[in-house]
Amino acid sequence: MNDLTGKVALVTGASRGIGKATALALAQAGASVFLAADGTAAELSAVKSECEAMRHGNRAAFGEYDVGDPLRVQVMVDDTLGAFGRIDVLVNNAGIRIRKPFGEFTAADFDQLMAVNLRAAFLASQAVLPAMRAQGGGRIIHVASQMGMVAIANSALYGLAKAGLIYLAKAMAVELAPENISVNAISPGPIETEFTRQQMEIHPGYREKREALVPMGRWGTPEEVAETILFLASTRASFINGSNVVIDGGYVAH
Repeated sequence: MNDLTGKVALVTGASRGIGKATALALAQAGASVFLAADGTAAELSAVKSECEAMRHGNRAAFGEYDVGDPLRVQVMVDDTLGAFGRIDVLVNNAGIRIRKPFGEFTAADFDQLMAVNLRAAFLASQAVLPAMRAQGGGRIIHVASQMGMVAIANSALYGLAKAGLIYLAKAMAVELAPENISVNAISPGPIETEFTRQQMEIHPGYREKREALVPMGRWGTPEEVAETILFLASTRASFINGSNVVIDGGYVAH
């Protein structure tokens, strides 16, 4: 049902959390996967081995890139094409969080969050267009957040960047659909990842406070998010374009 044999996927932020789960799900479906992250070679190497073990003949490669650097974003795409010759699926998952009260954010915080969480997706999407056009189409998926739709304290800049990703998906979808390139966003949260577990340790009651806002009464898992990304990358999502798929247990429903 989700067969991606012969397809190539580029996943950013692929060393852990949602990115790692996504890479494994795509590899399980038969895709060759290029794993990109910043400064995590040992973790990327481990994920590469897991991807290759998913199915006989699976191929995977990885590289380290600071996607906040426009030049490195282009190198990342060029390296993917050098390794596999095509890019059928781009998953813009890389992101960072800086939590501060609104009045304490600096101009440097703004620039860093926008560079990694929004500009990198914009530049990577532009960089893959020539290859996708030449091969007759592709899928681009932006990993946004439920915080792009609802606000919580100390996350103004993160939410702003994620709201931008949701709009970017819609704008790209309208323009690129005639070229058989579909673009969607997903908005997960709260999801239990390495970052959120750290927040639970630092801030007592963090888990319970966020969990109380989820009608399903629990946090989601990276694997649940990855399954939705896999669906959007598959032929089963052939008529889904310009959407923002919310994966939040009902968080934004009230």
